[in-house]
Amino acid sequence: MANTEECTHDCSTCGANCPSKNKESMIEACNKYSNVKHVIGIVSGKGGVGKSLVTSMLAVLTNRLGHSTAIIDADVTGPSIPRIFGVRPGVDGTDDGLIPPQSENGIKIMSVNLLLDSETTPVVWRGPVIAGVIKQFWTDVIWDDVEYMYVDIPPGTGDVPLTVFQSLPLDGIIIVTSPQELVSMIVEKAVNMASLMNIPVLGIVENMSWLECPDCKKRIELFGKSHVEEIAKEHNLKILAKIPIDPELAKLCDSGKIEGVGVNYLDDAVNEIVK
Repeated sequence: MANTEECTHDCSTCGANCPSKNKESMIEACNKYSNVKHVIGIVSGKGGVGKSLVTSMLAVLTNRLGHSTAIIDADVTGPSIPRIFGVRPGVDGTDDGLIPPQSENGIKIMSVNLLLDSETTPVVWRGPVIAGVIKQFWTDVIWDDVEYMYVDIPPGTGDVPLTVFQSLPLDGIIIVTSPQELVSMIVEKAVNMASLMNIPVLGIVENMSWLECPDCKKRIELFGKSHVEEIAKEHNLKILAKIPIDPELAKLCDSGKIEGVGVNYLDDAVNEIVK
């Protein structure tokens, strides 16, 4: 077995005969009453870039195309998906597993906030416990038939992202960024982690790209000039969307009405996923 202190988690370049050599052996089996065809992770190298917004909008647009859709809110210490969809705490279950609550239009959702007495109750758990909960969202929830499942993954490259990458059968990830110089390094970290885990990067979504003046309609680059084209070219990635700072989106999220979104910022991203 390889020395764990020297392990890079890149099995493709490793000659050691250890249990993690076979990546498939690390994938957890889904609940026996579940059939999930495609799993897409939504990631970011830092917090506050709108990852949950992108996850929610992708799910809404996928659902509108007639595909059965679900979301795992893996951001356990900062869960926001239930609030965005207006789904309140409370989960039913049977001896066979938990039954995920559904949004108004039938998107299945599982989040730690749905299991708490109040959505403001803090989750004060250590990494291994949180990672275990994420696995249970996959193994102990009766998802039934789902064509596309989106996983809202917390920022960074720590315990929970690693658990999702290793334990769930991800078909690919989408990286969410913002238009700042620092983003180049952050995106590269996410790309490198995906490469180590042999998971395809489907593309980049840049959030908060610009702000439109409500009076003169001039486009204002509030966070500076975008560098997403340079980053995408450097890593040979597709730019799936650029989302502006849109007060209407914030209003829909705050009121739990994201399924009423009318803008089509992520149409190309959804088409890339469901093609």
